[in-house]
Amino acid sequence: MKIVVAYKWAPNPQDASVGSDGSVDFSRAKPALSEYDPVAIELGRRLADASGAELVGVSVGGTDVASALAKKAVLSRGLDRAVVTADDALVGADSARTAAALAEVVRGLDDVAVVLTGDSSVDVGAQLVPTLLAAQLGWPALTNVTAVSGTAGDLTVERAHEGGSQVLHATGPVVLAAATDAVVPRVPGMKDILAAGKRPTDEVALDAAAAGAVAAVEVVRTAPPELRARRGVVIDGSDAAAAAAQLVAALRADARI
Repeated sequence: MKIVVAYKWAPNPQDASVGSDGSVDFSRAKPALSEYDPVAIELGRRLADASGAELVGVSVGGTDVASALAKKAVLSRGLDRAVVTADDALVGADSARTAAALAEVVRGLDDVAVVLTGDSSVDVGAQLVPTLLAAQLGWPALTNVTAVSGTAGDLTVERAHEGGSQVLHATGPVVLAAATDAVVPRVPGMKDILAAGKRPTDEVALDAAAAGAVAAVEVVRTAPPELRARRGVVIDGSDAAAAAAQLVAALRADARI
């Protein structure tokens, strides 16, 4: 039985530069494991240990996803092995194409009971891949997962939502997107890093037919949100009722409520 963690090797936005026209340039941003994925890996490690399953990391992207740096960074987090599709045709792929490529990798693995993902990717943050991946596989998807217990194929899943929390019983294969605070991920030590070099990483070719079946979306421009000028309105708070009325009137005048 296998538990799969889908991860992303992505450029860090902290290394991006903003041009004078407001456009964001990622060309000099250094790639790294997306910062939300260690939570999913840790959740998967605990579930694999409890159920005696193998923990397999899967990823798709450009050729750098198969680099020695990427392999060591990911495998040192607790994965038993990794399977990647490294093809420059996937550089800048949107959520739909990424999910389609990931689904092909997952289908190539035998006896997969669970696919775990992070809350979102650090570079895009659309939070779409988990549900799109589930749709490609024909599996149910649960997002904002805060806890998982049981064994693969017979899980008790707790997830957060606006109304509070839910506890669900999941049988059969399922895609779970971990909440950012679900667990505290381990920090790899030197022993983990050295051991990672001995763990296998398999590369599989991009299924052009599957990935090409999803229409590509090209990002034309990326820019930070437009900043609105502050109104500079000061409300006297000595009379709470009057201040509240003035605040509501000011917000309505500014079309905010």
